[in-house]
Amino acid sequence: MDIFVQQIINGLVLGSMYALVALGYTMVYGIISLINFAHGEVLMVGAMVSWTVVTALAGTGWPGWVLLLISAVAAIIVCSLLNFTIEKVAYRPLRNAPRLAPLITAMGMSLLLQTLAMIIWKPNPKPFPQLLPPEVFFLWEDGPVITLTQVLILVTTVVVLAALLWLVNKTKLGRAMRATAENPRVAGLMGVRPDHIISMTFVIGAALAAIAGIMWAANYGTIQHSMGFLPGLKAFTAAVFGGIGNLTGAMVGGVLLGLIEALGAGYLGELTGGVFGSHYVEIFAFLVLILVLTLRPSGLMGERVADRA
Repeated sequence: MDIFVQQIINGLVLGSMYALVALGYTMVYGIISLINFAHGEVLMVGAMVSWTVVTALAGTGWPGWVLLLISAVAAIIVCSLLNFTIEKVAYRPLRNAPRLAPLITAMGMSLLLQTLAMIIWKPNPKPFPQLLPPEVFFLWEDGPVITLTQVLILVTTVVVLAALLWLVNKTKLGRAMRATAENPRVAGLMGVRPDHIISMTFVIGAALAAIAGIMWAANYGTIQHSMGFLPGLKAFTAAVFGGIGNLTGAMVGGVLLGLIEALGAGYLGELTGGVFGSHYVEIFAFLVLILVLTLRPSGLMGERVADRA
């Protein structure tokens, strides 16, 4: 029982990070039907910027939570500007091109960002400082444990997801985003500026990826230039799993994928006598992707993106 609950906690923490990144994929796809494969690298840039700020301010004597907050603001600003530039320079000129062209461009942008990060921050892994107290909390005596960092990840994810749903469903910007997703030409006739809305969607997705990158760095304690590839790919799997183009589906898909990975990694080693374990955790994400694409291509919650004339 203790092991099961512990894996549930680990899965929720992992799934929270997947959900934040998956939301960026699904928002962009819902607006312009583009899979932005450079999104995982935005997560990496967020983690790198956060590490840079924390390292630069390490001698100030400020509390860890202050350094974390300052670095998060810096990472969100840098990632938002980066994604805004990527959309304007790399994707906007190809908006009316065949779908293969922006897809190839997204892959190229991913490799470009990895290479630039390797040049700027060097290829060697870097330890991310322990900014919050390392103490652990027992759910019950000698039972499952959860760290303060994991609690912060879960709370932040819930707050961010609630704020995003409010933004999309209750605000003028959200209505404009939904109108643009439905039909950008008609939205333009109604006074909406599709280019502006698309840029704002990329900015919001970048902010979510930056937060997820800081969470990833704080939870695992290490960063490097290639760290965004697998989380980005798994978050894409989560978006497809939940139903790409559907915000609620992306959240559900991210959490479920995290739970599947955690439970699978926790029990696979035990069932196989140690032959398989956490090193094989990636297999679960891609098995889920294969099964979903085979059995239910629209995902668990379906795709809510209208066909455009």
